[in-house]
Amino acid sequence: MLKEQPEKSTERVNTGSVSAVRGSVVDVIFPTRFPPLHARLEAGPEGDIVIEVVSHHVGGIVRGIALSPTSGLRRGDPVIDSNEMNRVPVGKQVLGRMFNVFGETIDEKEELTDVERRGIHQTPASISRRVTVAEIFETGIKAIDLLTPLERGGKAGLFGGAGVGKTVLITELINNTVGKHEGVSIFCGIGERSREAEELYRDIQEAGVLDNTVMIFGQMNEPPGARFLVGHAALTMAEYFRDEAKQDVLLLIDNIFRFVQAGSEVSGLLGKMPSRVGYQPTLSTEIAELQERISNTATGAITSIQAVYVPADDFTDPSATHIFAHLSASIILSRKRASEGLYPAVDPLRSWSKMLTPLVVGERHYMVAQEARRTLAEYEELKDIIAMLGLEELSQEDRQVVNRARRLERFLTQPFVTTEQFTGHRGRVVNLEDAIDGCERILNDEFAERSESDLYMLGKISDIKSKSGAKTKQEEEQEPKNDQPAGSAQAPEAEHPGKKDKDAGAAGNENK
Repeated sequence: MLKEQPEKSTERVNTGSVSAVRGSVVDVIFPTRFPPLHARLEAGPEGDIVIEVVSHHVGGIVRGIALSPTSGLRRGDPVIDSNEMNRVPVGKQVLGRMFNVFGETIDEKEELTDVERRGIHQTPASISRRVTVAEIFETGIKAIDLLTPLERGGKAGLFGGAGVGKTVLITELINNTVGKHEGVSIFCGIGERSREAEELYRDIQEAGVLDNTVMIFGQMNEPPGARFLVGHAALTMAEYFRDEAKQDVLLLIDNIFRFVQAGSEVSGLLGKMPSRVGYQPTLSTEIAELQERISNTATGAITSIQAVYVPADDFTDPSATHIFAHLSASIILSRKRASEGLYPAVDPLRSWSKMLTPLVVGERHYMVAQEARRTLAEYEELKDIIAMLGLEELSQEDRQVVNRARRLERFLTQPFVTTEQFTGHRGRVVNLEDAIDGCERILNDEFAERSESDLYMLGKISDIKSKSGAKTKQEEEQEPKNDQPAGSAQAPEAEHPGKKDKDAGAAGNENK
């Protein structure tokens, strides 16, 4: 790591010595002058142990958190103040590459040389530079685009416990949006498995979008300091593309809870008194420092989609509630829906988006989404009656609500491109207009005579014809009309009842 830093003259080098090592916390004595906060210190025989200054103490002691393992570090070992904060490379050269928190490449390709580097701690864009434009960010996933539309330049959270499909949704969003996304995509993995990083790298490479993607990881086997700072490192790269290259950036973070967890570990190591449920007392500030750097300016936008693990499915957990405050859309994943095989397991009644207003999405989209929610909410209330008395005890009107709701639930499922090998269903990407049209037709009871299974794992509503040969009465009535030329008021068959049979016979003779 020393060779990446600029040469320092011996007269100006500020040198200290290790006073104490407690896990990832290192105390260093500097007899001449204190290094500033966030300064990068280098310890160990080869300077391979990186420490970031977090506080100053009486007696010339500087307390820092190690970003790399401290094994082998002893009291009295020399520590060098690099006189700068930890830096990561920025610019076009980082596209298609994979990095760690130090800005080092970890994809086994050549090292980056002659590249600009910037400090990972930057101030958020000022209020005067920010721009707020209400614009929808389409994802190609029906349940999200219809009920919880995302905001271009906003922050969306995927909330859920373990095993409900957060990472699968993030991967599908990359597949659906990176290909048509004109800007740059940055994937930030915080405290995730090494296996997932390797699989994601191959998936993005096979999709042909690696050249417009940057990946940066602080994996779960790394010290808490590295996991805590990798989000800031990713945002430094994103801010360069937004401010200097004037491009839109899609920032995907998996998992933001690991950032909170790393901060809690660091806080405990530093000896701070924990607050409610054992979280660090600075939880709100740490989340705000990261989230407020994600914003729109006149030169570009950073759109962020973040997976959020919810401990024990408890949405009142302090980590979840503090993250909620920064989001423009929250997509809640339900374990109950996942157990029923309804994927993506988006809970339509608990998920919300500030974009779902008539002024932003339009009157038709808003009315269809609200009617769909109302129908699903009524079905939820009727489930207890059905469980106790049976469906037969419901009124005719309530039965229609149940039929609509069950068909809506199945239509909002969708086969994903990234899970084709597991499900056997070919992945589908559905545009917003098709999603609205399908829900509207279901709410109008157009598919009341169809089996519920015909609507399961569909893409567009028109794909239902390929799943079942049967047709509804509405389809049978509309089919002859659709074959007529536009503007014809009366069908010719009405004047000549026998003409249809003659035409059919003539067509049969021609085929022979």
